[in-house]
Amino acid sequence: MQHGDRSPEKFLSQMKKGKDAKPHIGIFGRRNNGKSSLINALADQDIAIVSDTPGTTTDPVKRSFEIFGIGPAILIDTAGIDDTGELGEKRVTRSMSVLKTVDLAMLLITGNTFGEPERVITDEFKKYEVPFIIIHNKSDVEPLKNEFRKKTEEETGAPVFEFSAKYNTGREDIIETIIRSMPETAYKSKSLLRGLVNRGDLVLLVTPIDSEAPEGRLILPQVQTLRDILDNDCNAIVTKGDGLDLLIKSISPKPRLVITDSQLFGTVAAQVPEEISLTSFSILMASNKWDFKSFMKDTPVISELKDGDTVLMLESCSHQVSCEDIGRFKIPRWMRSFTGKKLEFEFVTGRDELPRNIGSYALVIQCGGCVMTRKQIENRLRYAIDEKVPVTNYGMAIAWMNGIFSRATEPFRKKL
Repeated sequence: MQHGDRSPEKFLSQMKKGKDAKPHIGIFGRRNNGKSSLINALADQDIAIVSDTPGTTTDPVKRSFEIFGIGPAILIDTAGIDDTGELGEKRVTRSMSVLKTVDLAMLLITGNTFGEPERVITDEFKKYEVPFIIIHNKSDVEPLKNEFRKKTEEETGAPVFEFSAKYNTGREDIIETIIRSMPETAYKSKSLLRGLVNRGDLVLLVTPIDSEAPEGRLILPQVQTLRDILDNDCNAIVTKGDGLDLLIKSISPKPRLVITDSQLFGTVAAQVPEEISLTSFSILMASNKWDFKSFMKDTPVISELKDGDTVLMLESCSHQVSCEDIGRFKIPRWMRSFTGKKLEFEFVTGRDELPRNIGSYALVIQCGGCVMTRKQIENRLRYAIDEKVPVTNYGMAIAWMNGIFSRATEPFRKKL
């Protein structure tokens, strides 16, 4: 696999993490090295199929696992990295593709053997900057030799642990090492509002209820923002937006910040006094999930689009689409109207394939990414950046088209 490859298959692998915005731990190793047994031992329950037949696990399979000190995590059981034949090579490719979605990798070896398959996969770990540990399984059959351990640790720079899935020995040491090795960014999200509000401030949330709103609950960005308001010891008022100007006039003290659904930017901006900071849930996510300066720099490209340009819309999760869908219908309609150009739009969700080479797009527009971690967003957009394709997000694009880009991004520019 070449890092410079911009194929749809490789781009798709950046998206597979989908709705699981939790730490992902990939389990790699040769066939019949006990990957599934390790998963069962770590989770302390039979959640993966165990067999003496090599190749039982054919495709990456996700399992949930609770780690004290980290929280819920996802274990990914992969096919053997030494699989052979045409079908086996496809399985290996699928296993390798998991690397772009994991936060930590575990490589299983047995029989004091570290050969070419292991060297290939550890090189991939390093290429994608994935921290990893090595586990010598089946130590009840052949114990780990000290000389082999020392040589392997020197060659890879990773710790080597002795483990027996049969007797579950060494489990606690492995879990402790997982906790130490897991990047904090994989399970600790920085505050959405830190630096934007002070203790005791009032934050007004404008949350429209339309056909896209889930029945009986708020959408995830709104829930995350509400929790962050409480974590920052602030207060919140939530409204659908009807009579917003009268509501603001009746509130004392005035809100420190108004956060709106991006699709209401135009009407909300007209009702919120200029002295009150205004932004959207999507822009709030953009400031938390990726390089905000890059979004700021690339968003004005919208005004430079030409007839025939194709815009790629990136959605983080699959969902039922209606005529009010902001990514599928509203943004394309607004952008064609704003630019006056005949633009084409293509859409990729968490499990859709990329229709063409990433370099062929004039612009990439990422959704808020509320179900993804910062690393996932970075991995997802890496190839677009490498190909110098401009990237923005839903909220920033809508703010630009409404002529309020400067106002909507001002609270975050103060932190840059």
